[in-house]
Amino acid sequence: MRVLLAALFMLFSLSVQADDYLKLYQVAGWPQQRANFSQALAAAQLRYRDTLPPALYQALLESSNRRFAPQAMDQRALGSLRSNLADPQPALQFFQSETGSKVIADEVRASRSDQLALYSQGLPRSNAGAVRRQLISQLGKSLPAREAGAEVSLALAGVAADSLSEMLPGVLGNGQTQELLNTQRARLQQQIGSDLDNTLLYVYRDLSDAELADFVRFSESPAGRNYYQAALLALRAAMAPTPAGTASAN
Repeated sequence: MRVLLAALFMLFSLSVQADDYLKLYQVAGWPQQRANFSQALAAAQLRYRDTLPPALYQALLESSNRRFAPQAMDQRALGSLRSNLADPQPALQFFQSETGSKVIADEVRASRSDQLALYSQGLPRSNAGAVRRQLISQLGKSLPAREAGAEVSLALAGVAADSLSEMLPGVLGNGQTQELLNTQRARLQQQIGSDLDNTLLYVYRDLSDAELADFVRFSESPAGRNYYQAALLALRAAMAPTPAGTASAN
């Protein structure tokens, strides 16, 4: 009987933990960020409409819409988060806090299409004081902002390349393609890193110094490092090609 009760308790615990992953996914703003990405994707597709032959443009639409189907992106990201984050509770508790909810609101706002268009030529320079700049510098070292920004940029820039590869398979070998991607990824990370502190100062401008310090403490803690490592893997999974037969996340 004790063995049976223990087994039932383990199953119940696993069920609760699995539900916590979904809660974390929602509370941390992943669905809103994916929706913002979908708007950026639509804008990227539109830029090719008048420059590509109709057949190639149609291939671009079909290829990118298939790869970045919203439900499939959600499923891949959530599945990766489940696989790579051992305990979702600490991150869930932080993002449910007052500071954490402000962090997510700031991040979602910064990736909206109207904000991206408003500052397409660059962000205003911040006149933050020494204490705030030190906190932002610490945050820039603990958040995978360079890597995440590069992955999103590569995904948006690759919509035309994906469609061309489907129409003309074998134009570039797998090794050559990967080499080009790695070169672009390194260049983008360097570009993002060159103005990272000013970008973070702008994104989190509504946080008080105390809230920013709270965010830094979480990001530098073991729980924060675990979450952001898993989050970067989840982002990469979301941007990957959609496997055949993928179902929606729930």
